[in-house]
Amino acid sequence: MTYKNLSTRVVHAGEKRVKPHHALTTPIVQTSTYTFENTQDLIDFMDAQIWGDNTERDEYGRYGNPTIAAVEAKLADLDNGEAACLFSSGMAAITTTLFTLLSAGSHIIITDDSYRRTRQFVTKHLSRYGIEATQVPMGDYEALQAAIRPNTKVIFSESPTNPYLRVLDLKKLVAIAKQHNIKTIVDSTFATPINQRPLEFGVDFVIHSATKYLGGHNDLLAGVVVGSDYMIGAIKETQGIFGDISDPNTAYLLLRGLKTLELRVQRQNQTADKVAHFLVKHPAVRRVFYPGLVSHPDYEVAVEQMSNFGGVVSFELESDFEGTGQFIDHLQIPYIGPSLGGVESLVEQVALVSYYELSTEERAEIGISDSLVRLAVGIESADDLLADLAQALDKAFQTETLFQAVNGTGKVTPMVIYRR
Repeated sequence: MTYKNLSTRVVHAGEKRVKPHHALTTPIVQTSTYTFENTQDLIDFMDAQIWGDNTERDEYGRYGNPTIAAVEAKLADLDNGEAACLFSSGMAAITTTLFTLLSAGSHIIITDDSYRRTRQFVTKHLSRYGIEATQVPMGDYEALQAAIRPNTKVIFSESPTNPYLRVLDLKKLVAIAKQHNIKTIVDSTFATPINQRPLEFGVDFVIHSATKYLGGHNDLLAGVVVGSDYMIGAIKETQGIFGDISDPNTAYLLLRGLKTLELRVQRQNQTADKVAHFLVKHPAVRRVFYPGLVSHPDYEVAVEQMSNFGGVVSFELESDFEGTGQFIDHLQIPYIGPSLGGVESLVEQVALVSYYELSTEERAEIGISDSLVRLAVGIESADDLLADLAQALDKAFQTETLFQAVNGTGKVTPMVIYRR
């Protein structure tokens, strides 16, 4: 049965209605090896593999597992793809996909606001295999067009990006790529299939770090790539060689987390929107980066192609490296940590977590301010989180936040003043 609404699909899609042993949840199939009843059974399996016939059984754990297959089917459905391949991490999904699509003498383009480890792999490690790379500014489609060469095989970007939450114009990307017969890959971790589905715009592959929103509980590492059945099949072949597979226990946790994905993301969307609008009015905040704000450079694109704007808010404080750390230390709800997308709120000083080895001047050259904060909201009460941000800002910047009731609405609104 095809389910129309995502809230139903996150619960039921990809899983058999009748499961082994009449279990309600998909069981963990904890085995590395699958046996055959007799020689003819093995011959039938091998023939099915050669001729591409569908078979619901597996041969060896590196090539498949029923619990993993259920997760892959659900993830493919949520992104409106034909197939999906689950990996041991988001980076494993990225590296294996690129190794499948690229070979010596080929060229890849990546946007400059992509995840730092992805950029390092593309710009530093791929050169060891004779693959050239060009980095272009996010949102500069003329530069993207100009960077294309006869040997360009892939354009890679994120949307929204980390940490400035830039939103890629997927229609422009696909139009440029199709003109030159180039494959497109979009890391949509920050959006999730709830807020954005790049395949619907013609993108060839969508990648998620399932560690984040898809798992949702900060207790697993996984990654996924979704695309056409044929191309995912090729990626699975590479995965079988590299061995960067997930395991059935992780797949089970991911399957369980996915069932509440829509509920969690909607809550995080709502909270992040309130946080962004609170911060943008605070005198101690220099600038807020959130696609749901009219001031964001990609606001119009985000409104057109996203159903909502995500649970991450980045902002710069009117402070220096030390002062920003003091603000973060005053927070009582968010944990200090480098991830996002879980039920607990997480906060980080970007210059410290990702770029600490660089000087202030070097960080400034690549657009990372010492006062840049990335807040990934969880599912806590928005009012509690706003109050926590307010008290931390008050302590760090000698301000005073007063929460006043708005007549007739039942809501409270913060008013910030400087102490004198």
